Order: sequence, then structure tokens, then C-alpha cells
Amino acid sequence: MLVHQGFRFELDPNNATRSALSSHCGASRYAFNWGLRLVNDQLESTRKLTVLALRQGAGVEEATTWARLVTGPVPFSLPAQRRAWNATKYEVAPWWAENSKEAYSSGFDGLARALGNWSKGRRGHRAGHTGFPTLKKKGHPRSCRFTTGSIAVVDDRHVKLPRIGPVRTKEQATKLRELLDDGRARICSATISEKAGRWFVSFTCKVERQDAHGRLAEVVVGVDLGVKHLAVLSTGEVVENPKAFGRYARRMARLSRELSRRELGSKRRRRTKAKLARCHAKVANTRWDATHKVTRGLVSSYGTVVIEDLNVAGMTAAPRPKPDHAGGHGQNGRRRKAGLNRAILDASFGEVRRQLVYKLAWHGGCLIVADRFFASSKLCSSCGAVKAKLRLDERTYSCEHCGLVIDRDLNAARSLAAYGRRALSVAGSGPETRNARGGAHRRLLSDAPVKREDGTVEPDKTVTAPSQGEAA
Repeated sequence: MLVHQGFRFELDPNNATRSALSSHCGASRYAFNWGLRLVNDQLESTRKLTVLALRQGAGVEEATTWARLVTGPVPFSLPAQRRAWNATKYEVAPWWAENSKEAYSSGFDGLARALGNWSKGRRGHRAGHTGFPTLKKKGHPRSCRFTTGSIAVVDDRHVKLPRIGPVRTKEQATKLRELLDDGRARICSATISEKAGRWFVSFTCKVERQDAHGRLAEVVVGVDLGVKHLAVLSTGEVVENPKAFGRYARRMARLSRELSRRELGSKRRRRTKAKLARCHAKVANTRWDATHKVTRGLVSSYGTVVIEDLNVAGMTAAPRPKPDHAGGHGQNGRRRKAGLNRAILDASFGEVRRQLVYKLAWHGGCLIVADRFFASSKLCSSCGAVKAKLRLDERTYSCEHCGLVIDRDLNAARSLAAYGRRALSVAGSGPETRNARGGAHRRLLSDAPVKREDGTVEPDKTVTAPSQGEAA
């Protein structure tokens, strides 16, 4: 299976290399801001000429066409940004040759993506609200991307980047080097980034993977994600929630108060800011480690995983205000709800689902997402009776029909497993067809109560994430 896969390694640069990395990231930020100012100036000129033409008695369409004809096309695309930069780079940035040309191309690529997303949002081709891009400040997260040039893994502890040269890594790159030597991987791009004072390099590669199927490929397992436990499996296994944010909440609050007291521009403020950034990085790394471990265990053990389609945005929404008869508002439990919201977001349900999608595709597994309104917690896993109401503080499920007494989360996981078995039986009851790749698979009936994830219902379907260069 040919997939796009990322490999990230922490760098161990010396002072000279650290300065070169910072310079390339700064050049990328400069190119982004320069291109955005060019777009803003041209849009403002077009607007002024349009107003001038309207004052002269022209129609709206005629005035707009004339103004665009005078100012020329706005450089929204990556090639247009590059042409404008190449025409004026010796005047606006005579020092541009100190860095690789890929640093400036990286900035223009990010700007073209941002402008494209904003344009798609205006036309309704993109979900959600995407605002017009803004200038990147000096404290903005630093990164730079290389797509051409001498990008290579020299040995187990060194990587090579254009214009920067060989850089030592803190961790071994043996796995990627072996894939490259065997011809099973090809580097598409390399991205350097800085996080909490640590430098990283991420390689986007095309890899030919040959992952084995889960040990229990025929078993359907239900997974109930929660706050008390990160995951409860229908087999009875419980995965504890590391509660990363709660472990560092008091320290982050103290550092935040300390940062607010520091004087702007002082050394002490920079030191406190660095401490706070390292604390946030620890929280992210703890959460990242937990999600990867639980998803890796699921895909390597089971062939079919069933989860819920959780509405995280709705679950973490603020409670509605409660107006009273006196014209004011009563208590609506906003503070208590805020604590629950933090716990839900800390569990990162969406990240678990995202990892299951591509990892199950690599291992030839199947992911079934239950309907959002499927009452897994209220449904008895033994007799199928549904409770009318079940409070959040009720941790034990007691069925009034069959007398089943079971843990609430385990009951939900078993209900999800039964849901998955029914969905597979309905999907496999239709006539056999041939997919686009020529492989045989069962047709999924239109009335099957299952939501399809890309590349997960069909075990042999290849799932790839488009490279960053293809979207520009």
C-alpha cells in the first residue's frame, strides 16, 4: 500500500546551525508578509479606482472592470507571487541570497493557501468561517518547508537540508534511512519548525507499507471514549486517561500570572514565556503519546473498530443563560460546565478518531462510526431495552427489564460492538460488486445504519493524504 507518511525528528543544532534555521524561518515569514502587503495594496488601489469611476457616472460593473484592468490581476496564486517576488527581490530584499530560495517559496505557498481558503469560504465551497489572512508577527510559530534541493538522511544521526547542510538529530533516524535505502520510501518535502525552544524536522514521504492485519481480524470491538477513562473496550479492557491538562493546570496558571506581571521586552518576561511554552509542550506531548498508544493497540489487535460520532462542539458549548423575572440572569452552572469542557477537550476524541482512520487503513481494518443519535449509554447491551433518562453521575447501568447491572462505559462499548456487527451483516447482505481497483467487496446497502469513513469500510482501499505541494 502506497501512502503518504510523516517522520519527525528533533534536531541538535549548534549555534551556527541554529542561526541558519532561524534565518530561514524568518525569511519565510518575511515573504508571507511581503506578499500579503502586495495583495492588500492592489486590492486597495482597485477599490479607490472603482470609487473614482462611480463618481464619474460609470455603472458598478463597468467601474469594477475598468479598475481591475488598470491595476492588473491580484497575485493570489503561488506562481503569481513568485513572479512578483523575482521581479523586485533585488530592490526590496538585497540580502535574499543568504537563504535558500525554498524559504521564500514556503512563505508564498502558505499565503496562497490562506488566500485560497478565504476565497473558498466566501463562495461557500469551504465549511466554517475563514477570515482574510493577517500579517505574521515576530513571535509567530516559526517554520519553513523545503521541497527541492539536497534533502537527505545522511546516516542514523544526521539529516541534510538545502543551504543549511548536515544537522545532527537527537534521535536515531534508522527506520527512515532503511526505508530509503531499500527503495520503499521517497522524500517529498522537509519542514523545519521550532516549538518551545526545540527544533524539529518533519519529512513527508511516499512509503510502500506492508502492515500485517490485526491479530483478531474477525473480532468487532466497541470503543467508548470518555473523560474518566480515555477508552473502555467491549472486551472489558480499560485505558486510563492521563489527564494531561489537569496535571499541569496549576503550574500553567502560576506561570501565566507571572508572565502578566513581567515588563514587556524584559529578559525575565522572555524566560517566563519560555517556561510557559515548555509546560504547554509537555501537555501536548503527554496527550499525543496517550492517543497514539491507544490507537496503535486497537489497530494491531482488532479488525473492526466501532466508535461514536461525537458532537464535540456541542458537548463543549457554553450553557444558555437563564433570565429571571427581575430582568437579570440566574446561575446556569457555567463554571461547572467549563471544567467539564476542559476535560472533554483534554481527552481529544477527534484526534483518536483521526488516527484510527488512517491506521486501520494501513492494517486493512475497518472503522465503523455509529450514528450520532445512537443511544449507546442508555441501551441495554443484554436485552436491548432503552432507558428514558440516564444522568451523567450514574456510573452503573441497571436494566429494569432483564436486571443487568454493569458499568456504564462497558455497557456502551458492548452496545457499540453489537451495532458494528449488525452494520457489517447488513452491508454484506447485498450482491457482490467490483470496486474501482478491481477487487471484490460487498456493497453497502443504503439503509445500513453506518457512517462511512474514507478508506475504512473497504479494507483494501488505499488512503493517502495529499502532499503540501499538491494543494498550492
